[in-house]
Amino acid sequence: MAESSSEFVARIGQGVASIDAGDWDACAGTANPFVSHAFLAALEESGSATARTGWQPLPIIVDGPDGRPAAIAPAYAKSHSQGEYVFDHAWADAYERAGGRYYPKLQVAVPFSPVPGPRLLLRDESAAPQLIAAIEAVTVQSGLSSAHATFIAPDQVPLFEAAGWLIRTDSQFHWQNRGYGSFDDFLADLSSRKRKAIRKERAAAVEGLEIHHLSGPELTEELWDAFWIFYQDTGSRKWGRPYLKRRFFSLLGERMANRTLLILALRDGKPIAGALNLIGEDTLYGRYWGATEEVPFLHFELCYYQAIDAAIARGLKTVEAGAQGSHKLARGYVPVPTWSAHYIPDPGFRAAIADYLERERMAVAREVEFLSEMAPFKRGGGG
Repeated sequence: MAESSSEFVARIGQGVASIDAGDWDACAGTANPFVSHAFLAALEESGSATARTGWQPLPIIVDGPDGRPAAIAPAYAKSHSQGEYVFDHAWADAYERAGGRYYPKLQVAVPFSPVPGPRLLLRDESAAPQLIAAIEAVTVQSGLSSAHATFIAPDQVPLFEAAGWLIRTDSQFHWQNRGYGSFDDFLADLSSRKRKAIRKERAAAVEGLEIHHLSGPELTEELWDAFWIFYQDTGSRKWGRPYLKRRFFSLLGERMANRTLLILALRDGKPIAGALNLIGEDTLYGRYWGATEEVPFLHFELCYYQAIDAAIARGLKTVEAGAQGSHKLARGYVPVPTWSAHYIPDPGFRAAIADYLERERMAVAREVEFLSEMAPFKRGGGG
């Protein structure tokens, strides 16, 4: 495909790795590590996000008048709905019962990563409408049922709305740094009962253990071998089989070591559990966790409390600890909205989805309001 306007030309790339890293990152910016060339190319080159795994990379590029990419969408042809965290299985079932073919579909996303961020990577902001139009054209011309942009940064939602895409809402639990100088400063914002409960949890979790924060050159292949065992255990229990290949972690260590934080728990010098985080411009992103030993509260310690410690130490504003998990609420993570956008060419199917989304939005809003009232902060505090 190659379509043009007076200034812009749209095309499909043959994978992320085929695009110059400098050109990609000039569009993606530096704030969110998940849309960087290094991260997405590592998914592709490791065999984690490929046509064989149901994630065929089809980046959509809009070139500017200078011949360089002015805008890029990290797009994938999907043959299933796994690894997305915005669930459309019911849509697929309904469409196919009505005689349609839901797969393949087009997904504009970061594979296996429920992390909000830009889905229109824009070196030139004025190219956004052309990029959305190119996504629509690829969907229609390829005979795909639909296109889905998931976990969109809040400032990009209006761009999809203006193009007539259907907007879906959900929520996640994020921790917000209110200028804390220490973990105790954060605890001081909580009710007395919650403060005592967290201190008790933390003491129980680390008894007999050493906790290490590792980044940059400290991330050795030996440590990735240990973390791979943790990740496999969690992945097999959650998804049936892990999404990521072992080589992905080596590539992450090679290319993004300074933006990676591995938090390990060691007993007698041997790692027994770990949590992997990526470091953004103002956010710490918790991604994967696992353990070879069952220790009460250790999951909360490594994934939530140690992440808060790390964010405070780095002066980061937010910790995002992944999808779902109302248990995060009691640990100071509060509900925030997330958005996705959906392009449905079939008018009848679009009308049915629009009706469903309107009802779902009201339910999500009620749930967020209810959960916000249950936040552990003192009245008038950090919630």
